[in-house]
Amino acid sequence: MEKVHKSEQQWRQDLDPEQFEVTRKGGTERAFTGCFWDTKTEGTYRCVCCEQELFSSDTKFDSGTGWPSFHQPSSESAIETRADHGLMMRRTEVVCSRCDAHLGHVFDDGPEPTGLRFCINSAALSLDPGEDESGPDS
Repeated sequence: MEKVHKSEQQWRQDLDPEQFEVTRKGGTERAFTGCFWDTKTEGTYRCVCCEQELFSSDTKFDSGTGWPSFHQPSSESAIETRADHGLMMRRTEVVCSRCDAHLGHVFDDGPEPTGLRFCINSAALSLDPGEDESGPDS
């Protein structure tokens, strides 16, 4: 897999302001405001920056946190994790392995089978709906 590299100016042109702030500057959208936090639409969640497949709707669950939550990525190679010591906390940041976009954080309080909760910003995602979809948020 080849890494995607763009200048800050190119990213600003390709992304809306919220997407840029979240993915390129490590921001976080407010809870319960993103377009995917409560969607039930089946499909594949992709990186909004490079369209790499990140998560399947099959692994999405309602964590009650106000952000889309998944118990595992589509593949181990789709994401990378990094130590995040910001905000006077010790957390694990999740980034896209292809373009280094900030996606969110992962916590160890998720459901089985992994016990993980990938807490991801909607602004970092696009959704490629499944073929058998019966309608939006069905």
